Amino acid sequence: MTAPSGATGGVTDAEWSAAAEAVRGLTGGDDGDKIQLICHLNPDGDALGSMLGFALGLRRLGFTRVRATFPGRFEVPEPYQALPGRDLLVPPAQAYRDAGLVMTFDVAAESRLGDLVELLPPAPRVIVLDHHASNTGFGRINLVDPRAAATSVVAEGLLNRLGVPLDPEIAECFYVALSTDTGSFKFDMTTPAVHELAARLIGAGLSPGEISRRTFDTRPFGAMKLVGEVIGRAALDPTAAGGRGMVWTYATLANLERHGQRPYVLDSLIDPVRSVAEADVAVVVKELAAGEWAVSLRSKGAVDVSRVAVSLGGGGHRLAAGFTGHGTPEEVAATVNGLLAANLI
Repeated sequence: MTAPSGATGGVTDAEWSAAAEAVRGLTGGDDGDKIQLICHLNPDGDALGSMLGFALGLRRLGFTRVRATFPGRFEVPEPYQALPGRDLLVPPAQAYRDAGLVMTFDVAAESRLGDLVELLPPAPRVIVLDHHASNTGFGRINLVDPRAAATSVVAEGLLNRLGVPLDPEIAECFYVALSTDTGSFKFDMTTPAVHELAARLIGAGLSPGEISRRTFDTRPFGAMKLVGEVIGRAALDPTAAGGRGMVWTYATLANLERHGQRPYVLDSLIDPVRSVAEADVAVVVKELAAGEWAVSLRSKGAVDVSRVAVSLGGGGHRLAAGFTGHGTPEEVAATVNGLLAANLI
């Protein structure tokens, strides 16, 4: 079988075959045909889209006991609440504890699974689908392709090998995943193969304009005010990263409360910050709890931000990475700046 358009060849034929056989080998009549899908904490478009698209594909194959979930607060960000397959999402407490197959999506390390990591050891089959170069290979079968623009590329590749054709619902999930992780097809990972896959997804019956408006161009008024406040405190250090420059800002839980917003509205904040011409590196520090921060890192190409993130217990790609920081936001930014100065780039 030829590789699906969008596939980049980072997964071997043996790994594809092992994953397909693990799905096909599920038995019926007992707990063996229960399938539990998991994506990471605070899921983004790729995590949810790739997971739900694959879940719908499993349903097309005839599996009736399929559940999808993610750790932490069970809250689907507003831009993704209309995704097909939402009926397959369950709170973490309702996840199968005795699944015959556990699959993870867009999860680079077990730490990103929170308490749901406990579902992995008892499962006879664990398949990891991911595209992060920092993936730790924690599955029994690992479909990890760092050259893929999104995890949805890997998920579509496996569905193709299982003989599941695209339909409008599966295609919409994968399109949301692909478009969000490529920044509306403008990041460096946007290859000809990515556009070929997008064309096939649109050809399945999508309305890309409507999906883009819902995903990228619809936010509450309070979110706009919040972003304005957070961007207003941004700081630029043109000497950071060996003179390549670093711009950073932070958002607190008090900021969210003041504007009546949920944390997901900050997910896209990195985009205007990374547009600063004088900086190659952009950093957004978002408060999770007292003294604990989710840190997003971006590079325009001169700096490998994944090296900084991995050294601090996180992960990601050369141009996009993240980690959990501690202390004050100024201390977190100083730590990043120090690692950049130490040539971890």
